[in-house]
Amino acid sequence: MRPRHYIAVINQKGGVGKTTLAVNLAAGFALRMPTVLVDLDPQGTAAAWASLATDPLPMQVRHLADGFDAREPLATGEEVQAVLVDCPPTLDSTAVVEVLQAVDKVLIPVMPSPLDLWSSLRLAEAVEAAQQVNRKLQARLLINQMETRSALSGAMEGALREFSIPTLRTAVRRRAVYRSTAMDGLTVFQAGKLGAPARAEINAIIDEVQA
Repeated sequence: MRPRHYIAVINQKGGVGKTTLAVNLAAGFALRMPTVLVDLDPQGTAAAWASLATDPLPMQVRHLADGFDAREPLATGEEVQAVLVDCPPTLDSTAVVEVLQAVDKVLIPVMPSPLDLWSSLRLAEAVEAAQQVNRKLQARLLINQMETRSALSGAMEGALREFSIPTLRTAVRRRAVYRSTAMDGLTVFQAGKLGAPARAEINAIIDEVQA
């Protein structure tokens, strides 16, 4: 069975907030439809996050560092509408290649600096190669950890225009609630009023991805 939404979150560079985004996006999807987050990182960060949860997360979390069939992410008869894949921070992995050739969309979180964006050039090449096999694959850059009162620099805007992958309109701000909820094994959807701005960001991203 193929999910209605099949999305990979990937960047070969560490420290860009990939897992934080994957977990919160999966939680946002789960409030709209049955959702599974597949943790393909050998370190199992998303699975460890879920194990800390004092309240159940709204989505299923599966750590499948080995034995994941990207072409058939769901068991026969399983009624899941959204599958998000938290990929390992590398391109030198058969699993990552298979995921890119199987998913419908890929989100690439990048920090708001030209240097971080340029470090993802190899990933853009990998996406383009996957699109030769997977014609339905759509890729989007997702700017993460924007400072609340700052705009993108001219250099960053120029770098984005030169990049072959479009950028989502919604950027994720640098907010303490993303870090504090992670420490408790929770998501921003369980953070009450404090999490409202972050929830709005995540929901806006989901709206864009579903459009």
